[in-house]
Amino acid sequence: MSVRVSETIVLRTYPFREADLIVSFFTRDQGKLRGVARRARRPGSRFGSGLERLSYVKMFYHQRENRELVNLESCDLIRSPFAMTSAGYEVNVALDYVAEVSEQLLPPAETGERFFRLILAMLDYLAERGQAGVWTAVTYFPLWAVRLSGFLPELAGAGEDREIAEEILRTPVSRLAPREWNKSTALKLRRALNNLIQEHIERRLVTVPMLESL
Repeated sequence: MSVRVSETIVLRTYPFREADLIVSFFTRDQGKLRGVARRARRPGSRFGSGLERLSYVKMFYHQRENRELVNLESCDLIRSPFAMTSAGYEVNVALDYVAEVSEQLLPPAETGERFFRLILAMLDYLAERGQAGVWTAVTYFPLWAVRLSGFLPELAGAGEDREIAEEILRTPVSRLAPREWNKSTALKLRRALNNLIQEHIERRLVTVPMLESL
C-alpha cells in the first residue's frame, strides 16, 4: 500500500484511545478526509505541532478502499498558526470560526481547490492584520464559503449589506475598499448567512455566540 502525500489544512482533532487522535483534515487534491494519528498525543510524537487547528502541512497517509478513516503516518509543517494564536482572543475566535465553518460545510472526499485557497487567504490576512483584520475576515469568509458550497441565498434589494456582499464577491480580501469593518458590518450579512448555514448542517455553530460577545 503506497503512501499518499497531500498539501493539507488541519481542521479539527478528537482524542481517541489513550494516545491517538482522530484528525479531520482538508487536502488540496483529495478533499476533506478523516484519519487516525497513532501515538500523536505522546511526547516526541512524529507529528510534532503539525496537527494544531489550521496548521498548513504536507500530510503523509495510507488510504484503503472502503475504509472511512485513513492511517496518518506523519506530517511536515509548512506554516503554523502559532504566531496568530498569540495575537489575542479575537483572532483565536476568528480562526476557530474559519475552522468550524470549513469542517461543517465541506463534503467528504470532494476536491475544492478554491475553498482551499480561500482558507489560505484568510490565514495570510489574519497573520498580516491581526486583531485589526478580525471583522473583515469573519465577514468575507462565510460569504465566500457558502457561495463555493453552492447555496448562497439571494441578497435581494438595495442597501449597504448587498453593496458589501457584491464588493466581497468581486474583490480579493487584501484589496477591499477602506470601510469600517466592525461587528455591526459583519452582522448585516451574518444574520442571513448564519440561518442558511445552520439549516444546511442541522446544528448550531459554536463560535457564533462567541463572535457576538466580542
